Amino acid sequence: MTMKPMTVAFASDEARLDLVYGQGRRDAIAERASIYPHRLTTENLADHLPELQDVEAIFGGWGMPVLQAEHLDRLPRLRAVFYAAGSVQRIARPLLERGITLVSAWAANGVPVAEFTVAQIVLANKGYFQCIRRYAVSSEDPRTTPYGNFDQTVALLGAGMIGRKVIELLKAYRLHVIVYDPYLLDSDAVLLGVEKATLEEAFARAIVVSNHLPQLPATIGMLTGAHFASMRPNAVFINTGRGGTVREDEMTSVLAVRPDLVALLDVTDPEPPLFDSPLRTQPNVFLSPHLAGSHGDEILRMADYAIEEFDRWRRGEPLRYAVTAEMLETMA
Repeated sequence: MTMKPMTVAFASDEARLDLVYGQGRRDAIAERASIYPHRLTTENLADHLPELQDVEAIFGGWGMPVLQAEHLDRLPRLRAVFYAAGSVQRIARPLLERGITLVSAWAANGVPVAEFTVAQIVLANKGYFQCIRRYAVSSEDPRTTPYGNFDQTVALLGAGMIGRKVIELLKAYRLHVIVYDPYLLDSDAVLLGVEKATLEEAFARAIVVSNHLPQLPATIGMLTGAHFASMRPNAVFINTGRGGTVREDEMTSVLAVRPDLVALLDVTDPEPPLFDSPLRTQPNVFLSPHLAGSHGDEILRMADYAIEEFDRWRRGEPLRYAVTAEMLETMA
């Protein structure tokens, strides 16, 4: 009789593991595999390594220990890691170098980011954010933004997993979507129903510019004051990507002299902003605390993706969300 593979779940603390694998998800894994009885953390991993010789798959999440060569040497049967969280940059390379399959639930985490972004785009096109600030301080009609959600141009920076989900959701609206992404093929743009644009065109043409660029050496500080200065009257910049892609000092300087513009910042650099940062006091900046990603029961979706991929892996089927070394060069 074939023994079920032993599976280990990693997390930085008990609370996070229970959030991700709660509401029956851990039980679902137990029906498929034998589970090592202890939850592993960066602090206790070394103590448990002698007992992990039979582990073949790991279910991880936020705070998962980085498995370095000395750890992997003592995990001889480990063949796959199913990471029920987003970015794998911190943990990926030692695993991939050993040929260990790595699956990320970044696509699941991208769903609420895309939903959050589309909600902000719809409001931004209506001039909502300019209006509520004006309405709070004046009795005059604040509805001065001559736009709406009909035939307006929206620009997306990046057409990765989240950018493509935003494109899909925006199909419910009559909007013209342009995309800046050097890696987007012309044929893919046609299939997505979008127009490719340069970074300069994206800022100059769109009433809303939404940032989904990963933070990589090539993208740090990519969005400059010149880009923001070129934006259309009453335009809105949305950032649910990474704060480091924006030269925030240059952006705030432009926003100070362009009160018609609005910045909706769910991410900053540093995060949260320093207490004396002008981002906290400029009236045309709206800050949110990295809220776009999975929160509440949305977190469970990531465990569901991990379990679905585990089932495919056991059956020898192609994986949907496996990470490769090449992908690390362009993904968040």
